Amino acid sequence: MAENVTREDFLVGRPPELGQGDADVAGYLQSARAQLWRELRDQPLTMAYVSSGSYSYMTSSASEFLLSLTLPGAPGAQIVHSQVEEQQLLAAGSSVVSCLLEGPVQLGPGSVLQHCHLQGPIHIGAGCLVTGLDTAHSKALHGRELRDLVLQGHHTRLHGSPGHAFTLVGRLDSWERQGAGTYLNVPWSEFFKRTGVRAWDLWDPETLPAEYCLPSARLFPVLHPSRELGPQDLLWMLDHQEDGGEALRAWRASWRLSWEQLQPCLDRAATLASRRDLFFRQALHKARHVLEARQDLSLRPLIWAAVREGCPGPLLATLDQVAAGAGDPGVAARALACVADVLGCMAEGRGGLRSGPAANPEWMRPFSYLECGDLAAGVEALAQERDKWLSRPALLVRAARHYEGAGQILIRQAVMSAQHFVSTEQVELPGPGQWVVAECPARVDFSGGWSDTPPLAYELGGAVLGLAVRVDGRRPIGARARRIPEPELWLAVGPRQDEMTVKIVCRCLADLRDYCQPHAPGALLKAAFICAGIVHVHSELQLSEQLLRTFGGGFELHTWSELPHGSGLGTSSILAGTALAALQRAAGRVVGTEALIHAVLHLEQVLTTGGGWQDQVGGLMPGIKVGRSRAQLPLKVEVEEVTVPEGFVQKLNDHLLLVYTGKTRLARNLLQDVLRSWYARLPAVVQNAHSLVRQTEECAEGFRQGSLPLLGQCLTSYWEQKKLMAPGCEPLTVRRMMDVLAPHVHGQSLAGAGGGGFLYLLTKEPQQKEALEAVLAKTEGLGNYSIHLVEVDTQGLSLKLLGTEASTCCPFP
Repeated sequence: MAENVTREDFLVGRPPELGQGDADVAGYLQSARAQLWRELRDQPLTMAYVSSGSYSYMTSSASEFLLSLTLPGAPGAQIVHSQVEEQQLLAAGSSVVSCLLEGPVQLGPGSVLQHCHLQGPIHIGAGCLVTGLDTAHSKALHGRELRDLVLQGHHTRLHGSPGHAFTLVGRLDSWERQGAGTYLNVPWSEFFKRTGVRAWDLWDPETLPAEYCLPSARLFPVLHPSRELGPQDLLWMLDHQEDGGEALRAWRASWRLSWEQLQPCLDRAATLASRRDLFFRQALHKARHVLEARQDLSLRPLIWAAVREGCPGPLLATLDQVAAGAGDPGVAARALACVADVLGCMAEGRGGLRSGPAANPEWMRPFSYLECGDLAAGVEALAQERDKWLSRPALLVRAARHYEGAGQILIRQAVMSAQHFVSTEQVELPGPGQWVVAECPARVDFSGGWSDTPPLAYELGGAVLGLAVRVDGRRPIGARARRIPEPELWLAVGPRQDEMTVKIVCRCLADLRDYCQPHAPGALLKAAFICAGIVHVHSELQLSEQLLRTFGGGFELHTWSELPHGSGLGTSSILAGTALAALQRAAGRVVGTEALIHAVLHLEQVLTTGGGWQDQVGGLMPGIKVGRSRAQLPLKVEVEEVTVPEGFVQKLNDHLLLVYTGKTRLARNLLQDVLRSWYARLPAVVQNAHSLVRQTEECAEGFRQGSLPLLGQCLTSYWEQKKLMAPGCEPLTVRRMMDVLAPHVHGQSLAGAGGGGFLYLLTKEPQQKEALEAVLAKTEGLGNYSIHLVEVDTQGLSLKLLGTEASTCCPFP
């Protein structure tokens, strides 16, 4: 604002309508401009031209002023920068601006509240303007209905001393200096009769009755000899007096000023400071309400305002209180995510990336409280540690990472509620050396992805339509397990054949300690043993003792996937499902497929990779289906098979292709960014998340109708939704590939979260593998892509027992 203008030039700016003789007004304007310079000099302002707009400037009519602040005919009240506890008490056509209204505050049509903090019960009828009142003034309004009145509180400075004054006028009062005058919407004569006030109380004795006017009437007390003033020192004038004249005597005992005399005494700096304080006060109440009521409103604007205004402390304290007192881990996790946003905003874009490790030893104490379920102690310890990391941007960013890490602990605890739906059934224990083999197809998501990701899965409620698919005729994911005589765990990760297999032997519990480090060799397999209840990693018994007591020996577990890393086809979750299924059966237990879906959720939280439920639903359950989770805890996933017309599955197989893009998908940072946007409740992300769930049902209808064009539209829309959810998930080479393929397909999308991996296509013509290979071969710069046949798998998870193989010695180095 005011670029290339000096302070001196700004202060002496004179509007063209100001006459040379208006010295008092000029001084008043200069004071006001000085305050504007202090408050707004560094604020960037943006202008917009509204071609059909109009503006009524400085009207002297209260009715016109109210009309400019309300929306007559609007279906509801207009609420701006305000927290209102009982919005149903605000009449249609009313307006509330920068207010905090606690309890029952009723507002009539056409009325406006500005810059007020009120505590009900209060009834403000139609046609009123009330500004500048605080909670201390609320009692004066109890038991009284205002109508067609303008009641204002003002900050004053009289002879250097700060104070408060109040003004009360009627909406219909005339501010003209000539003509029949009124006050409180009645003629002066009627006002005098009702109140006992006399003309000499208001004007000098030499003032003629024809000169009686509202601007010069000394109506408004500004100082009382023995007590503070309040609205009651004017509101008594509304009624016939039944107090023996006590209110009138108190009014006459006060030093009073007219409206004209009051204006130079107004303390504009104190007014702006008070309004700023009230803005943040109502904003903190709103933040608490938004979080505790689980509302889809973004707190980002408040966070930016608090940091920019240099007062993030009260906001951080409020977020701490909400997190510590939350009975719901989802509410607490969102509050901690908001703390991370505040810290990130305080860093002002410096200090490095928000996404990164959160493993500084200084933060382990608060983390341990959270892990143990002591939320209040954990939040307090986090705040104590946070205070040590506020001195520079790099520390602020690292503190933000640790707050996001704390939120992940709470997400993990919420998702682990899925254990409620995991059950097993005892069956005959396979013989030693007898292999149990579990195999699964991959999965392709057609709609709804991201809605299954915690916390969206239990805060919004998820719905994903997925297909179990074979790739080039093969079920690419599997695991096999068997019991061995040695009281050890033999782990193998890699292809079915042993040439490239990573082999690990666990002979003691210490060998399992890295089960929660996803990049550690065999971490998923170790987590599977723990989640299957075969090994208790915190037991006082040694590993060998546990295995011998329960099973008479150890286990060998081998997992494999024929898909490339980062394929986007749900490999890791489906692999976890096959590992658990094979292990449980080798341990003499059977777990149902739906229970297995929840067991994988639990395992991935133990592994600390997180993730949703769509992958295991897509691969473990056969065919075409919709998985759903409700917006509640414990987290439960329900699966519905989608029935399609006869022959449509084969038609789909003829038109569905996979293209490996050659790009490795990097989902971890994508996931962090999506969770950050969801916890911030960015409007575009919230709307998009609801659209994902809604379109899943539309996509299911497309399958029921057997309509390839409709499904193609769903795919195209789905990819746009994924890009909105996770900007940056479309590499340039993939975009080029999709543009080349667009004329040949009904629709296309990258699998999973995007960023690379497999692209799946719904072609316009059947059996287009060779034709599309020729199309892509003519396009430069696509890298090492490959096209694969894909068909719907109607079997899902398969589990079988093979013959016995002797385990003579450990085949691992």
